[in-house]
Amino acid sequence: MLVNDSHLTTIWVDETDQEIKIIDQRLLPHELSIVTLSTVKDVEFAIREMQVRGAPLIGVTAAFGMYVAALEDSSIEFLNKAADFLIESRPTAVNLSWAIKKIKLEISNIDQQNRAEHIFNIAKKIREEDISACSKIGDYGFELIKNVYDKKNSTVNILTHCNAGWLAAVDWGTALAPIFKAKKNKIPIHVWVDETRPRNQGFNLTAWELINENIDCSLIVDNVGGHLMQHDQVDMCIVGTDRTALSGDVCNKIGTYLKALAAYDNNVPFYVSAPISSIDFNIRDGISEIPIEKRDPKEVSSIWGVDKNKNIKTISIVPEKSKSINYAFDVTPSKYISKLITEKGVVDANEISIKGLKD
Repeated sequence: MLVNDSHLTTIWVDETDQEIKIIDQRLLPHELSIVTLSTVKDVEFAIREMQVRGAPLIGVTAAFGMYVAALEDSSIEFLNKAADFLIESRPTAVNLSWAIKKIKLEISNIDQQNRAEHIFNIAKKIREEDISACSKIGDYGFELIKNVYDKKNSTVNILTHCNAGWLAAVDWGTALAPIFKAKKNKIPIHVWVDETRPRNQGFNLTAWELINENIDCSLIVDNVGGHLMQHDQVDMCIVGTDRTALSGDVCNKIGTYLKALAAYDNNVPFYVSAPISSIDFNIRDGISEIPIEKRDPKEVSSIWGVDKNKNIKTISIVPEKSKSINYAFDVTPSKYISKLITEKGVVDANEISIKGLKD
């Protein structure tokens, strides 16, 4: 996608030295910083501290993490330890464990001297497949947007939550991919971008992506969504997913469940863009079986931004000695989800439809 009118992806291989490069998303939108991942510790830090974030991108980064681990030590013993180390960095997004399990399975019979190269090729393929999947999700989701536009013949108003654009994947993204495709097909779009506390990925990332693509958007605080739906100012909601259960229950950034409830109460279609790699076919009940990550309470008790001198600063926003709890995700039951948008098409959020995606 575009950054200052130039194409960029979230993770890539520098062709001159074969180094793995990422955007340090912690500094966006105020600073565009490129980071090199040279060791498995670099990769674990990037995932845990959210230099990279978003389920698809976490999976791709983990795959390249196994590659840099193999450059350090390509023995099966070391790679198994590296795999466990990476999986523990973010427990909720299933793409992480999916990518690592895929690599472990495919290198089980590869000679040690060839493992690094083999993992590198797998990681590149996972990256390419992610771009393709997100583009297809965009194509299928675009048809949903076009159907709304054909009926109302005016700007389509879409509400999204958190960031599920290209910064959460490699390119195109998931929830924003249909919006990007609609823009390219000249469908007039307006996006309601909620802040997504506590890390403000909506304000910091989603708005930045949309502005770079010249897509009209308005920034709102998290609790405005229900009001907008009550007053017919939202035509549809599109969000992403960090893990989708076989039942169709969707685990996504905290606050998604409340948006789904408001959409359900106001008859607003609620769509989830779900790459198949983010579906956990081994879990049926999302509410009881998906692990919910608890993050540092300081993310709740403080906020960061840029001062008048353009210095990035973190400040406290709560009383001293106050206690904060920081749940990173919640689960939206399938009954509140209109459809899942996957790279294989738009399907119902139920076990029968989701099982069909494995074929």
